[in-house]
Amino acid sequence: MKSRLTVLALVGLAGLLYPTVLRRRILTWGATEGEAASRLPGDELLEAADGVSTRAIEIDAPAADVWPWLAQMGPSPRGGAYTYDWIENLLHLDMHSVDHVLPEFQHPQVGDTIGLGPNRMRLERVEPERALCWRSEDGSWVWSFVLDERDAKTRLISRNRFRLPTLRSRVGMLPMEPGSLVMEQKMLRGIKQRAERLAAKRG
Repeated sequence: MKSRLTVLALVGLAGLLYPTVLRRRILTWGATEGEAASRLPGDELLEAADGVSTRAIEIDAPAADVWPWLAQMGPSPRGGAYTYDWIENLLHLDMHSVDHVLPEFQHPQVGDTIGLGPNRMRLERVEPERALCWRSEDGSWVWSFVLDERDAKTRLISRNRFRLPTLRSRVGMLPMEPGSLVMEQKMLRGIKQRAERLAAKRG
């Protein structure tokens, strides 16, 4: 009985801490306050977002060495998502992260599409070495990557915007947020490692 009460107390405490303390850290991992609050390329694709995450990482490489990894992202035969492939493929996403640049996928164009499970994503904005923005076919999800180069280093910002029109969809998103952080941390770090290795080779 005592252990059950302890578990209930811990669950209750987590329920209180998550929206007040933990949630913002999860949704803005790696991003500065300015980055999290700023308007970024791609925001115009879903103005009235019900959910937003902005995560970022600093890469010791110019944007020219970061861009190739973004340009080729996607399911096989593209370059993968640089995260936990085994988790992605449990969801039948056919992701196989590569460690080399794929020349055939280095020129993304507005209108290109990829499949991410039940979501079909369409490229809506392409600014080489600056911004790459995907939107789901139903318009309820926008995923944007923004590059900000300064002094041969690059801030890579990943922003997700969601339309969650019902209470059920908003509540259902909450348990997914920590999981998305785990996957996105791995992705951002994977891109960082690949870009810095590419920069070192070119240097």
